[in-house]
Amino acid sequence: MKETLFPFFIIILLSGCVSLPPAPQVTDSQRAAWKKTNTGKFAWGIAASSYQYEDPGVSPSDKMYFQTDWDALTASGHAPPKGNADYSWSLWDRDLQALKKIKPTHYRFSVEWARIEPQPGIYNESAIRNYVSRARQLKAAGIEPVVSLWHFTFPQWLYDKGNPSRSNWLHPLADSHWRAFVTKMVRAFGSDVRFYIPQNEPNGQLTTAYILGLWPPARILDYPNYRRALDASVRQFRESAAIIRSLRKDAVIISVEAYPWWEHSWFDPGNIFYNNAQRFNLDHPDRIYDVCDIMGINYYYSRVAGLDSLISFKTPHGPRYSSIGWRIDPIALYKNIELVSGRYGKPIMITENGIAAEWDAKRLAYLRKHIMIVELAKKNGYDVRGYFVWSLADNYEWHYGYAAQFGLCAIDPYNMERILRPSAFYFRDLAAAGHIRYPRKFSSVYLYWLQKRQGWQKRVAYENERIR
Repeated sequence: MKETLFPFFIIILLSGCVSLPPAPQVTDSQRAAWKKTNTGKFAWGIAASSYQYEDPGVSPSDKMYFQTDWDALTASGHAPPKGNADYSWSLWDRDLQALKKIKPTHYRFSVEWARIEPQPGIYNESAIRNYVSRARQLKAAGIEPVVSLWHFTFPQWLYDKGNPSRSNWLHPLADSHWRAFVTKMVRAFGSDVRFYIPQNEPNGQLTTAYILGLWPPARILDYPNYRRALDASVRQFRESAAIIRSLRKDAVIISVEAYPWWEHSWFDPGNIFYNNAQRFNLDHPDRIYDVCDIMGINYYYSRVAGLDSLISFKTPHGPRYSSIGWRIDPIALYKNIELVSGRYGKPIMITENGIAAEWDAKRLAYLRKHIMIVELAKKNGYDVRGYFVWSLADNYEWHYGYAAQFGLCAIDPYNMERILRPSAFYFRDLAAAGHIRYPRKFSSVYLYWLQKRQGWQKRVAYENERIR
C-alpha cells in the first residue's frame, strides 16, 4: 500500500496549506429529531458486493452480456483478473446457506448496474427478479436485506478511458440512466427492502480514480475532474435519495463513506498533509449528510499523514498489520465515531470493518477488539445502530485480487463450497447474544470436520489453542 501513497502525498504538497473543511451547522433540535429515526434492533450484519462475489452468469454471445469499467481495467493489465469470483450469481444458494448458519440480523449486498442495464436503455428483467428474490429469501430466513445501489463499478458503456471528462459519473448519459436505474430497482424491491445505500464509498472511489490513478479512469493528480466528478456524485446521490423516499416513505437511507484514520505527524509542518487527507475523507459526506438517516463508517486502518510515510515503500508486516499491510488500530475506530457523530449529528452504523488475515485467530482478535470499541462508544452515549463485518467469504479484492482473505468463510477452490471459519461461529454467537462475547472452544466434531475437509490440522489446532 505504501506505493499508492506517493501520488497522494505529492498532490498534497502541490496543494499548499489547506485548512480542514468547516463542519456543517447542525442544531441541537436537529440532532434530537434525528435520534428518533427508527431502524429497529441493533444490526449485527455482514457486508458483500456484487462485482467482488458474482460470476457473469451469461455468455459473451448472450444479448444480456455485460462488462464494467473494472473489466476494462483488468483487460489492460492494470489490475488482477477477476474470473468468476465466488460464483455468487450462479451459486447464490451457497451464500444463503452460509448466512443461515451464521444468522446475522442484516445482510448487505449490492446490485450490479451493468448487469441490470447491459446496454443503454436495455434492461435485464430476469436479473432484476433475481435480486428481488434474494431480498425475499433473506427476509424469509429472518435476515434484513440492506441494498447498495452502487458499489464502485459502472457499466462499460459509461466508461471512456481516452476522455476522463466523459467517464462514469461524468458521462453525458450518467444522470438520466442513473435515475432510471434507481427508480426501476426501488420499485422492484417494493416492500421487501427498507434499508438503502445509494453509493458505497464515493469519497474513496473518487480519490482513487482521479488522484491516485489506480481505479478507472486511472487519472493521477487530475484535480479538476476530481472536483467535477465529486459534484456529479453528490448530485446523483441526492437524486437517488429523493427517488427512494418518493417510492418508500419509511426507507432508511445510509451514507457509506471510507474513513481511514489519519494521524498527525511531526513531519507535517502546518498540518498540510493531515488537513488535505481529511478533506478527501469529508468532501463527499459534508454535502449529502442532510438527506441521510444513518451515517455509515467503513473503517479498516489508520495511517500517518506526513513526509515520514514516504520513507519506506515496503508493505509492513507483523502483529500490528494485516496481511496486506494495513495498520490495525481499534482506537481509531472510536475516534471516527466521535468525528462523524459530532460533525453530522446523525445516528451511526459501522458499515464495513474487517481484516485480511491468513490466520483466523488474527481475525478473531481484530473483530473482538473493534466490536469492544463499538460497545464502548454505545456505553459512552454515541448513537451507534449497527456493525457490519466485511465480509461473508474470501472474494476478489480489487488490486489485491484473491490474495487478501477477508472472509468469515473460506472458499474451497475445487467445488466453491463455503467453509465456515471459527470467526463465523464467533459472529454467530455475537449476533445471537446481541453484545460482545468471547469465542468459546469449538467442539471436537467441528475441528475434525474442518481438518478432514481442508487438511488444516496444524492450523486448526493452533487456532483452537489461541481462542480457548
